[in-house]
Amino acid sequence: MMKKLITYQIDSFTKEKFKGNPAGVVVNADGLKDYEMQQIARELNNSETAFLFAPDNDECDGVIRYFTPSIEVPICGHATIAAMYAKALEDNLDSCVLRMKTKVGILPFEIIKQNGDYQIVMTQGAFELSPTFDNETTQKMLAALDLDYSDMDEKCPIQIASTGHSKVMIGIKSRAKLNALSPKYNDLADLSKLIHCNGYFVFTFDSDSEDILTYGRMFAPAIGINEDPVTGNANGPLGGYLVQNRIVDFKDDIFEFNGRQGEQIDRLGVIKVSVAIENDKPTLIQIKGDAVIVFRTEIEV
Repeated sequence: MMKKLITYQIDSFTKEKFKGNPAGVVVNADGLKDYEMQQIARELNNSETAFLFAPDNDECDGVIRYFTPSIEVPICGHATIAAMYAKALEDNLDSCVLRMKTKVGILPFEIIKQNGDYQIVMTQGAFELSPTFDNETTQKMLAALDLDYSDMDEKCPIQIASTGHSKVMIGIKSRAKLNALSPKYNDLADLSKLIHCNGYFVFTFDSDSEDILTYGRMFAPAIGINEDPVTGNANGPLGGYLVQNRIVDFKDDIFEFNGRQGEQIDRLGVIKVSVAIENDKPTLIQIKGDAVIVFRTEIEV
């Protein structure tokens, strides 16, 4: 019996096609086996493809899983934005909050309907910040990233930050240097095995716009993604990192900023990050983004 899978290709964190971060979405994935999902993700060949399932208990509104072309990952920012956008369109949803079961727990994703279109707010998992690296590991990382100590922003310790899918935070001084980076991907992948973290997010405050706080680039060759265009699970944890390290000023127990990413690879997009704060610590991190359909099709399996 052939099954028709309703499949979208969606660019997240942008309203312009072929910008932002592309993700595949299968909106009716019930019955698919892990191997089949892995094959579909490999065929679509986006950094991640999201698969939506019916709820498996009364505590959630559905289940969502994420696959890169090579492995399953626990959570993904841009693929969440894409999946909720596709579901909103497919089901003609009004503004609502869907509680989706992920590998990092049940998370509320808000769908905002305005003028016949949608924006998506993703609540991320619990924020965690690891200790700084030792000198030997730091030297290996900087060499693999094509960076020198002189490039570093002294305010920014090199640490792993996570809201469910960890990234190394690396702050540098110059946007020109950011765009000129030429990482050694094999060295980064080897280092990932040692530090137990697959992603490296290099960012800078060197912005020429009052609306944009940071520019960034994210490299994850260990999971088959040399460079990710616009990364929700990097910009979200970055917000927590900036708050916990007191690198930014905040008031009224909230810190919000816009992060821009994808400039060097011509896939520019913007993520709005919101960090709720209690006792000077991040307690809730959300990201908000636009999306646009590139295509909708059916795959028969």
